[in-house]
Amino acid sequence: MSHDSPSKRTKPVRFLFENSIFLIAGAVGALVWANLSPATYEHFAHFDVMSVVRDREVHRHAEPHGADSHADDDAAHQHGTESHGTESHGTDADGTDAEAGADTDVAAATNHVSHEDAADHGADEGADDGGHGGHGGGPAHGLTLHFLVNDLLMALFFAIAGKEVWEALLPGGALSNPRKAATPLMATLGGIIGPAGLYVAGVIVASNLGLTTWKELGSGWAVPCATDIAFSYLVARIIFGAGHPAIAFLLLLAIADDAAGLVILAVFYPTGELALHWLLLSVAGMVLGFVFQKVLKLSSFWWYLLIPGAMSWFAFYKSGIHPALGLVPIVLCMPHAKTDLGIFAREELGRQDALNAFEHWWKNPVELVLGLFGLVNAGVAMSNVGVGTWLVLGGLIIGKPVGIVLFTWIGQRVFKLEVPGGMGYRHVLSIGMVAGIGFTVALFVSTAAFPVPPTDPAVLDAVKMGALGSFFAAVIAFIGARLMGVRADGVVVEATTSAEPEAKETPDVSLANSTSGDHT
Repeated sequence: MSHDSPSKRTKPVRFLFENSIFLIAGAVGALVWANLSPATYEHFAHFDVMSVVRDREVHRHAEPHGADSHADDDAAHQHGTESHGTESHGTDADGTDAEAGADTDVAAATNHVSHEDAADHGADEGADDGGHGGHGGGPAHGLTLHFLVNDLLMALFFAIAGKEVWEALLPGGALSNPRKAATPLMATLGGIIGPAGLYVAGVIVASNLGLTTWKELGSGWAVPCATDIAFSYLVARIIFGAGHPAIAFLLLLAIADDAAGLVILAVFYPTGELALHWLLLSVAGMVLGFVFQKVLKLSSFWWYLLIPGAMSWFAFYKSGIHPALGLVPIVLCMPHAKTDLGIFAREELGRQDALNAFEHWWKNPVELVLGLFGLVNAGVAMSNVGVGTWLVLGGLIIGKPVGIVLFTWIGQRVFKLEVPGGMGYRHVLSIGMVAGIGFTVALFVSTAAFPVPPTDPAVLDAVKMGALGSFFAAVIAFIGARLMGVRADGVVVEATTSAEPEAKETPDVSLANSTSGDHT
């Protein structure tokens, strides 16, 4: 179970859950499946669970009518034979009329079902979009696997991400000291503006060359802004070593990037026509959550998840804001620790407050959810590599490191901010290359930015290929760090407030408390 301590799980099982193996397996499996048998993959990914219920309704409505009609046919035929003309119709006429009556009954039943299917047709259309495309703030869809994973189960993933952002603001957290957080936050801004700007410029150039149009690809500007916090953390530990301040710098950057990503999803990628009055229900859920915490003193996270959480998710769903963000407001309402020990810190396993208990219980199930997410979303046709692929890859692999380095330099030179001791620009550039791993979040944003319909599925596939291809940023980061002389067993030092070298100093690990434990 996810709430067990690591010591209670065998090493192979820990390896699976602590290294995002389920997500990788799901993504690879989806790629293979979608290219070997596209039709069966699409049927699986967009299978409407409610169609099973409708099929049962078809049989329930059609079979009784059909059976009764055949019985009536036999009775009428027998009646016509026995009467020998005493009735107004002869045997042939009776048989004909009975068959006609049976056909009419079956047609009526079939027609009834057809009307039901027609009424659900719009829902099925919306289902192909993973549950989006509704009218008046209420998305119309069937209960497809795509919707259940992307809109419902991924809410748990974003809730855990929101938990890390919230705790980072607490005393001891990476965002609690504005002076120490200022440089990584400045780098985060560059990590958003750099890839978004490169993507937009690329779309404009490609449009002028007749390769695409702004209408086709313009909405994908946020896809390369994402940083996959789990994968980037694992890669950074290998490149820098567990205790290096660059790890903390990267984690703070990734946390802030996640926070910005939540805002971007909510503001720029609504799932339907906005109906913001529904958010009052989310506010009511938060108020109820604070009542649970302050007045009723409820310590189990289940109270907050099942009542205020359900209210908030439904509010986001009806408001047109992506429902995967629906649990984030409730994170703020759960009883929590007063300090932060750091993201992925093993010491947090000893904390039993509701917020930490929520993460401990759901961490491993969410890894399985991510496996499903990869399986449902990563199935793209390799033949659909196109302009969108290269724009996303360019934004992540080039725009990210350039933006991070440039804005770090601006922060240092213009705003007199400090780079943590033990770090130089070779480390900053290495961090930028590692942050180019978009993967999970980039894949999620791509499905929100290019809903099908109205987007051409080939366009979405091309953008997804860029998100999936960003995993190779890890390879580039390994090679780049090695070429720049960055080693896990050594520290290359440059100035903290200027570009001039200074004497080697003990690394400042005040921001690195988050690396004290394994990825849990």
